[in-house]
Amino acid sequence: MKAPQSVHYFQHSAGEGFGSCYDYLKQMGAHITATEFFALPPEQNIEIEALPKVEDIDLLIVMGGAMSVNDEVHYPWLKTEKRWVRRYLAMGKPAIGLCLGGQMIANALGAAVGTNPEQERGWHRVYKVENTPETYFQMPDQITVMQWHAETFELPKGAVRLASNAACANQLYQIGENVLGFQFHPEITPQALQLFLENFEMKPTFSGRYVQPAHELKQMSAQQFQAGNQLMNRAIDYVLSQSELRE
Repeated sequence: MKAPQSVHYFQHSAGEGFGSCYDYLKQMGAHITATEFFALPPEQNIEIEALPKVEDIDLLIVMGGAMSVNDEVHYPWLKTEKRWVRRYLAMGKPAIGLCLGGQMIANALGAAVGTNPEQERGWHRVYKVENTPETYFQMPDQITVMQWHAETFELPKGAVRLASNAACANQLYQIGENVLGFQFHPEITPQALQLFLENFEMKPTFSGRYVQPAHELKQMSAQQFQAGNQLMNRAIDYVLSQSELRE
């Protein structure tokens, strides 16, 4: 598999970081850049010309964040980001969305994003959807992953659901051959989780049966993180390999 020459991140919160995928991409020799939307003053927009040219990006990773994709009044740059994402995906290029990022891609393609019946925070299992087509990204039958969300996405037109659980029906989708949208955080590392817990904007009021206390979140072994990180690496490999098959 050919390594991507240029990987671009869309970051929405300083507390999100890049997660495990940054080191993995660096090992592949990728040139990594980022747009830090969180650094913009409140209610300031950004021109689409200020973002990278879609032709120059080989892989897009859209990270999570504390805002809603529907908060366009308070974060007007969300409209610009969605326009850019649509242009990028129209070129058939690979992309991965993580939590808010998965919601962003879905919403950019016309799917609704709204309040999930249950809030999820902490380590919870998700399950592979039965009868996933063989050519699609293959989830393990079940895996325990980090969740941190109160909203979720509906499936965009043409998307296939790949993972689900009792708290949230849409945990992972695939669009076409090389776009994956996660509701959970496979990229989470112990360092990133610490940033989640320390960053004020990442601590909205969570409640319910799928909300794990903060002190329990800190007690997980390194192996717990590695399972999700390996899944993230496989997702990167998959979308890049599928893109090569198109060339």
